[in-house]
Amino acid sequence: MTRKMNQNFMFVIAVSILLSVLLTAIVSYRLFQQEVFAGLSSCAKMIEQLGLIERMKEDGYVQPENELRITWIGEDGSVLYDSYTPAIVSTDHSSRPEVMDAQQNGEGYSIRKSQTMDESIFFYAKRADNGTIIRMAKETGSILQVYKNILPAVFFIALFSFLISAWIARKLVKAFVRPIAQMADDMSHLENVDAYKELTPFVELIREQHEEVKQNARIRQEFTANVSHELKTPLTAISGYAELIANGMATKKESRHFAEEIHENAQRLLKLINDILALSELDDVQGHTLSLERVNVYEIARQCIHKLEPVAAKHEVCLLLEGEPLLIDADRELLAEMIYNLCDNAIRYNKKGGNVWVSVTDRLSVRDNGIGISPQYQKRVFERFFRVDKSRSKKTGGTGLGLAIVKHIAQAHRACIALESEEGVGTTISVMFPGSASALEGWGAAHE
Repeated sequence: MTRKMNQNFMFVIAVSILLSVLLTAIVSYRLFQQEVFAGLSSCAKMIEQLGLIERMKEDGYVQPENELRITWIGEDGSVLYDSYTPAIVSTDHSSRPEVMDAQQNGEGYSIRKSQTMDESIFFYAKRADNGTIIRMAKETGSILQVYKNILPAVFFIALFSFLISAWIARKLVKAFVRPIAQMADDMSHLENVDAYKELTPFVELIREQHEEVKQNARIRQEFTANVSHELKTPLTAISGYAELIANGMATKKESRHFAEEIHENAQRLLKLINDILALSELDDVQGHTLSLERVNVYEIARQCIHKLEPVAAKHEVCLLLEGEPLLIDADRELLAEMIYNLCDNAIRYNKKGGNVWVSVTDRLSVRDNGIGISPQYQKRVFERFFRVDKSRSKKTGGTGLGLAIVKHIAQAHRACIALESEEGVGTTISVMFPGSASALEGWGAAHE
């Protein structure tokens, strides 16, 4: 990564220096043009004001060809005087751009190859008060010579700038990469990374994500261990009872009892597997789109209670539903599973002759007068495989995953869960859904 960054920096520096030299040359040339034209303009005005052009013509003054050239042009474009030659110039200059501009606007500018001198020339023309044109010209050979002379200096300056910039860039790249390399080498001690101020939020984010990854790894490890243990218990019982029957070591009466035990453990194993699969599917649902539809929480609660009536009767618990229709946007199947697990949990951890009240108002509440939960366990009841009373859970057939499933379904719907419990008195679990709304008037009557 360091080598690639250095190469990119070298390329950017080289391109930047090259562009800087080119832009500087262009700007300086433009400024030089303005300076040359300003000088030619001043000379033309001075010659006109002093009447020097007439005297130069009368005296037949001739200049060297490498000096400033002065041309006097008549209104018809004929050359009245040229400081480079005493002879009469027969070429018509009326079509020259600078002459045409001067005739129309009072002055004109042009840079081109001279037809008579075959050189790149700066031309400036000024219309005199008498209508004639005074034109000044300067060779560009001196300008090219300036660039030619300063080219070595420009090259060495550019090379020096490149080397200095490259050295600074290498230092910056090392300073930038060093904390990242430290993080890559030792993710377990990110607090020791010497990061600069701009990288601190990034380091903090990496640290949080690393801790989250480790926490998830621990959770998965614990979950795997718990699953193995929970599966082992009913499988061991099934294998033991089946072996006794297969070896003929059980009487007919005992065989019937053993068959019942095998069936009971098989059902417990099946429920455990179903709960594990449900949790796995809910993990995949997190962050994904649910199959949302407009559902009535009261109606789904009524259907769940109807399904659980045989379980409640077996445990000698009474199920009661109260409240009013509540319309929300939710996944119907997941919502039904959540209410079923809440009610099933309230039944299994109740006592004979106990009650479970399911209330639907602006929220869903499931309350029981069962064994309750001590304060030290209330924050852990939604953990996977956590049981307040392990012996009671095994006796009632609980898997320890019911409330974990409830928590995941609530999170998938962005709902809030509140738990209130007192040991020996009972437990109340309430779920508040986002965007819940009271049913329209007459909804309940129309769906009775």
